[in-house]
Amino acid sequence: QVQLVESGGGLVQPGGSLRLSCAASGSFFRINAMGWYRQAPGKERELVATITSGGSTNYADSGKGRFTISRDNAKNTVDLQMNSLKPEDTAVYYCNADLVTRTYYALTSWGKGTLVTVPS
Repeated sequence: QVQLVESGGGLVQPGGSLRLSCAASGSFFRINAMGWYRQAPGKERELVATITSGGSTNYADSGKGRFTISRDNAKNTVDLQMNSLKPEDTAVYYCNADLVTRTYYALTSWGKGTLVTVPS
């Protein structure tokens, strides 16, 4: 059983910053890529940023230059620093991890999400 728990969401004014954190717990062999996705009301879930175990990052165009993803492999955590927030960043943000179980199966796990609200 693997759990991803997000924290750090909330209400922030336009131009402000938030830092989201996600911690993975449970029994698994290895975590490969981790990432953040978001889903705005009435829209599909979309990629925000991903990071490999080696530290290579990938960002959606919407967050380039404003968002920074980082991870701590020893603690099995991934963070998303969000600066210069805009109303269109309002969404539920989900943590994601591609991992290998102890029986060597590939598994994608999701957190329950944390709400970020940037009022217009």
